[in-house]
Amino acid sequence: MLWDRLQFAFTVTYHYLFPQLTMGLALIIVFMKWRYLKTNNDSWNAAARFWARIFAINFAVGVVTGIPLEFQFGTNWAGFSNYAGGVIGQTLAMEGVFAFFLESSLLGLFLFGEKKLSRRGHFAVAAGLCAGSWLSGYFIIATNAFMQHPTGYAVGQNGTLQLASFWEFVLNPWAIWEYAHNMSASVVTAATVVASVGALWKLLGKYNEESGMFLRVGIITALVASVLQIFPTGDQNGKLVADYQPASLAALEGVFKSGSRAPLAIIGQPNVDEQTLENPVVVPGMLSFLAYGSFGATVKGLDAFPKTDWPDNIPLLYYSYHIMVGLGTLILALMAIGALLLWLRRLDKSRPVLWLLMLAFPFPYIATIAGWLTAELGRQPWIVYNLFRTTDAASPMVNTGDVVFTTIGFVGLYFVIGVCFLYLVGREIAHGPVHAERRG
Repeated sequence: MLWDRLQFAFTVTYHYLFPQLTMGLALIIVFMKWRYLKTNNDSWNAAARFWARIFAINFAVGVVTGIPLEFQFGTNWAGFSNYAGGVIGQTLAMEGVFAFFLESSLLGLFLFGEKKLSRRGHFAVAAGLCAGSWLSGYFIIATNAFMQHPTGYAVGQNGTLQLASFWEFVLNPWAIWEYAHNMSASVVTAATVVASVGALWKLLGKYNEESGMFLRVGIITALVASVLQIFPTGDQNGKLVADYQPASLAALEGVFKSGSRAPLAIIGQPNVDEQTLENPVVVPGMLSFLAYGSFGATVKGLDAFPKTDWPDNIPLLYYSYHIMVGLGTLILALMAIGALLLWLRRLDKSRPVLWLLMLAFPFPYIATIAGWLTAELGRQPWIVYNLFRTTDAASPMVNTGDVVFTTIGFVGLYFVIGVCFLYLVGREIAHGPVHAERRG
């Protein structure tokens, strides 16, 4: 069981490094193509082509690293697939049949069909590519949301789950707010990467017009998306956790004792054995207000739940959540400073801020992975919340040695893929936004 979980955690974490950039980047490419239509400035079109090449590399690696995840439902998690496959199979199939093929077909048309299409036609292809990318994300989120808050299902005669209401399942309120939060995070990732490349070129004194475009688009987009991360998407996700997963809320906030006017922990170290939060820095009453809209509201601590229903790894859950929040706050602050300097027309001369922007690109990746760790660890010990435990979900016929061996293989293979990915992206950044036109 431990190795099954470690293997899936490794492969899904590595995989999600790539689609989180493509989903956010698809929206930015649409904006750049729209600006090209409005201004007739070829630099906007060159910028869109440049990021389309980065998009394509990310998309290809995302496909390669995503395929093993589908197989692991059968190889490592046969118990889960047998129990919930009648429901989640719908969205997983739709993601592949509709969204993935739409996205991959339009990507080829966008990359190689520009000379055959009108300017408006090429913009329409970019918009369709974005729609396919975002639709793909929704189907995956809807699958995860069912695991967090199951809706639209019925229990069959054999005890497995069957789909009872397609629309109730797909329009799960948890899915809607989780999707909004996830996609705004993807936009933060893409916009930060765009700003980082712009800052790099600005520091090197290269591609002055394009680097200025990347800084403006990246900073403003990241700032807006970072605000949306906090409110309303983060706020609504927190309220859903408070309402439907109160044990998770207690664990990720380090609340061991139930009580009113629950404080919000800024920092601290959870001591599970002593059931206390050590060295805390807190805001009194704020957790009660954020979770239930009243400073006097009672928040259930972990003492209100049997230990068998506590999340499996409370320290990791607590630290993942606070890393996500902390890095998100830092990104928001950095982008606010960058936006202020843009407004004052002083960003080009503010080399320390340019350096910070250039070095900030890993932050949203770390924050997003920490956010997914928070969601998945918080759901434990359930794989389908309050219906099916993770301990019953693994494949009984797969032995630990096989899982260890294949995990080592995945680590080696993904290392090679990662090196190739970094080389290809680094080459595109070094060539700049107009190298294809120069070679033509």
